[in-house]
Amino acid sequence: TLAYDGAGFVGWQRQARGTSIQGLLEEICATLDGAPVTVEGAGRTDAGVHALAQTATVSLARDITAATFVRALNAHLPETVRVLSATLVGDEFHARFSAVAKAYRYRLWNDPILPPFERAYVWHVPWPRLDVDAMQRAADLLRGTHDFSAFTGAGSRTRTHEREILSVTVARHVDADGRGDGLITLDICGNGFLKHMVRNITGTLVDVGRGTRRADEMSLLLQRGDRHEAGRTAPARGLFLVKVFYERPDL
Repeated sequence: TLAYDGAGFVGWQRQARGTSIQGLLEEICATLDGAPVTVEGAGRTDAGVHALAQTATVSLARDITAATFVRALNAHLPETVRVLSATLVGDEFHARFSAVAKAYRYRLWNDPILPPFERAYVWHVPWPRLDVDAMQRAADLLRGTHDFSAFTGAGSRTRTHEREILSVTVARHVDADGRGDGLITLDICGNGFLKHMVRNITGTLVDVGRGTRRADEMSLLLQRGDRHEAGRTAPARGLFLVKVFYERPDL
């Protein structure tokens, strides 16, 4: 299980150019094992997307304890990537194919003034004040199993665009004095996500919050399946992979 700041990386998956999280891990593991290895992640986060708890599996020929493995990886990884824990699993376990659900969080900052320490981890939507209740009504229409073609990024190569959303919550956070501090979060959990799906949903919900789109339009977007009718793709910097589930969550 690992966490990373996605800024400066081309994403999880190794690419012909640029530094990927997968590529970094495979280089270090190959040094430890004395031979090339493949690290399989639970989700292929895009360039600039962060993770609080990504999971990955790797098979090593070398006999090494999980604790030593964690220390060895963190000793060689940049500070923007940390392995949080490791455990031995059976051959039947696979970080990606054994997963039954994933949870993501998107962070928005809805205030004219953006605190400098938030700028790398939110989409700044300074004005107007977003209608969070309308955004939640629109988000509720995403629950259940649907074809999410309207929210799928170009170049998606999946066999089907049908996914199940288990839960989705839009919330405005408050500070210690009980006032809104500008932070709005979208928490969404589903059995799988398509390319740019959460970011495209977020862009559409922001349209609803601004009042340029009705909440009930979400159902029509799902029915029509036209990406051009949905909202813009929200910036990658606001998106976090929060958790990977290997048993169906009780939500």
